[in-house]
Amino acid sequence: MAKPVKKAAKPRSAGWTGVYETLRHDILSLALPPGELLDEMGLSRRFGFSRSPIREALIRLSGDGLVVNLPNRTTIVAPVDIARFPQYVDALDLAQRINTRLAAELRSEADIRDIEVAQKGFIAAVTSKDHLAMSEANKDFHMAIARAGRNAYFAAFYEKLLDEGRRILHMHFDYIEKTNDGRLLTDEHEEMIDAIRARDVARADRLAHDHSRQFRDRFLDFLRANYTSAIDLSAKARA
Repeated sequence: MAKPVKKAAKPRSAGWTGVYETLRHDILSLALPPGELLDEMGLSRRFGFSRSPIREALIRLSGDGLVVNLPNRTTIVAPVDIARFPQYVDALDLAQRINTRLAAELRSEADIRDIEVAQKGFIAAVTSKDHLAMSEANKDFHMAIARAGRNAYFAAFYEKLLDEGRRILHMHFDYIEKTNDGRLLTDEHEEMIDAIRARDVARADRLAHDHSRQFRDRFLDFLRANYTSAIDLSAKARA
């Protein structure tokens, strides 16, 4: 028997778009945990739609990498592959450094204003303690930097990695709130803005690297505190 899907508010948008947006929110916020079964009939009852818009929403979520279609035609929420975290954070570090370097070299005054606006949004999200809002605002901040770097290929790669790591960030933010002052997160962003504003490419590169390394270390601390017995942490990402 299919496991019943958690209930939530009716989607704000109509048709499959509303189903997609609601399920995406639930997956990113971990309301629907990794591995959760997504039964089309159950989702049809939940949203009050036929199976066609449900299926369309699941196809879109599959394209986002948020759900997985198994060989028996079962759909589940995509697992979070902790074993590949060292590889993920290495790729993130590379993308973060090159986009931040380019921003420091090529930014305009309008870019600086956009980055500062994004940072204000992140500070507001940290204050609200809404982890999903924090991960969305964090992405907005880093993508504002990427746009200042004016390389669409590097920016697209960076955006893909930021999207892929949203659920990891959700767990990361929860752990940071319990163990540290959230201002540590905003302070790191402020230092990056200062380096980009000063066109200090070397400092921007170093701060971007430090930022990804600190994310790595904090998340590994979270894993040790919660899953040490189940997860081999020997493959720690390189500094």
